[in-house]
Amino acid sequence: MRTLILSTLLAVFAPAASGAASGADTGAAAGAKFRAEGTVLVYDTEHSGEDGEITPGDIDGLRAALRENPGVATLRLNSAGGSIWAAEDMSRIVTDFDLDTEVDGECSSSCVTIFLGGRARSMTRGSRLGLHSRWWAAEDVQNYYERNKAEEHWDTPFEFGAWIYEDTQAEVYEAISFVVSRGVDPAFAIEMHAPRDSMWYPGRTELEKAGVLRP
Repeated sequence: MRTLILSTLLAVFAPAASGAASGADTGAAAGAKFRAEGTVLVYDTEHSGEDGEITPGDIDGLRAALRENPGVATLRLNSAGGSIWAAEDMSRIVTDFDLDTEVDGECSSSCVTIFLGGRARSMTRGSRLGLHSRWWAAEDVQNYYERNKAEEHWDTPFEFGAWIYEDTQAEVYEAISFVVSRGVDPAFAIEMHAPRDSMWYPGRTELEKAGVLRP
């Protein structure tokens, strides 16, 4: 069973969890992030006036927007990221609706997962796509351990550490496998998940050569 082991990409664990807890609020927030412009559905978390990141409420928001606008062929993205688990579900929706994806502004962190769900993938001139490895803040690690140690039968933090080691490998494997399945060069997919201290913004030529951008 998939477990919530790593923090969201460039987002702390707690906000994503609280977003999932308030259905009405997250629904309203998700709606503010979407707008239809003809055959294009814009998903912009940076200028919505709401929480400013990808949240679990956006899953239903995307599905509803696409059902209300059946002529949409392209999802246009502008987001610095947020919940990776929400992004994974949204990516599956993008693929299921056979949409193209386009970056207009910035698509970083977990936004890239949504972007890779697109059939054709493009980026407007002057935009950028940001990549980095997954991470989990120390405070969130401690909180997760305290909340789940009884249910998971972790008698010591060392048993928890052993679980982290195994589960992290599984998550990174799944993440790289997904990227490769979307037609991205395997070597580039590995580089996407390499440990680094700052966001990596590959150039357009590099993204095209690796298959991240494709017609």
